[in-house]
Amino acid sequence: MKLKRRFKVLIVIGPRPEVIKLAPIFLEFRKHKELNTEILLTGQHRQLTDQAMKDFGLKAKYDLNLMKKGQGLEELSARIFLKFGTILKRIKPDLVIAEGDTTTTAICSICCYYQKIPFAHVEAGLRSFDKFQPFPEEINRMIADIIADLHFAPTNDARENLIASGIDGKGIFVTGNTVIDSLLLLSKKNHKFRDTNLNSIKEGKPLILVTMHRRESFGRPIKEVIAALKELNKEDVQIVYPVHLNPNVKGPVYKSLSGCKNIILTDPLNYLDFINLMKKCSFILTDSGGVQEEAPTFGKPILVLRNVTERPEGVKAGIAKLVGTNRRKILRFSNLLLNNKKFYSSMAKKKGLYGAGDASKKIVKIVKTRFLNSN
Repeated sequence: MKLKRRFKVLIVIGPRPEVIKLAPIFLEFRKHKELNTEILLTGQHRQLTDQAMKDFGLKAKYDLNLMKKGQGLEELSARIFLKFGTILKRIKPDLVIAEGDTTTTAICSICCYYQKIPFAHVEAGLRSFDKFQPFPEEINRMIADIIADLHFAPTNDARENLIASGIDGKGIFVTGNTVIDSLLLLSKKNHKFRDTNLNSIKEGKPLILVTMHRRESFGRPIKEVIAALKELNKEDVQIVYPVHLNPNVKGPVYKSLSGCKNIILTDPLNYLDFINLMKKCSFILTDSGGVQEEAPTFGKPILVLRNVTERPEGVKAGIAKLVGTNRRKILRFSNLLLNNKKFYSSMAKKKGLYGAGDASKKIVKIVKTRFLNSN
């Protein structure tokens, strides 16, 4: 008697944030024997992705290894089209799952459409309503949403965005954000930093965590932020800045901030170090979308170094403020957080804006119900 083939799920991962948000989904899928679940890496941000895969104990079945030095979006997109399209034809998955708003996600969704393979979009429905902020992410996520058969929206706001854009509500599910699953999985009470640079952090002294990497921040915007950090360096604070490897970020940051006595510059941190540094800090300056989701779990105020955000929940809740890259505005709100206890307390509130850490379980249940008529 011929055995029935297991339902084949392919999880596609590009840069590190996708490892963080898709790892708990993969681990949950693997608990179900009727599902044959594998990982494909495109190879975006190779070094950072490999470390995150190791942190979660993951191994990829397929690796496209697409990154090349100085590669532009056009070349990366073309190479994903060719290599991923070929892989799809060979392995014929029953469902492809991708996350977020990267070039990997957008191009893989189009490949699935071309081959009529069901596509599920994790973190669907986020919108800044400005196609150049963030760039190219805003358009990437819209492409993935238009194509997706299943939309896993992290919040009700995201669901409403999908409905407003004409997506059929029958395929939309509010699950929470899987990044909370990962935080709860990896966060430790007594963490020892692997990065030795962090051992010089002093207890009891205000600590500001900084991250900045977006393309729209290159040039003058990042110089404005650097100027603000140099001013903050004069205060009785500690600043930790894990610097993105992109030369448009790393070059100006190290040129201007190396040697500042209260500023610790490091390479990008492994995820375990990063989330435990978030727990330790006083507040965060960031242009990252993921950090806007993670920080509320730890009750950390966020000053968002962007003019618009596709994650308005933190702003609405009063725990995040859009300060853009204006030096004066950054300094104003940073000094309020440092020197005004009432203002700090108004922002430093733990909020479960993005779920309770059970998004992965919900996603697996939805997939099984939809495709296998099973709970």
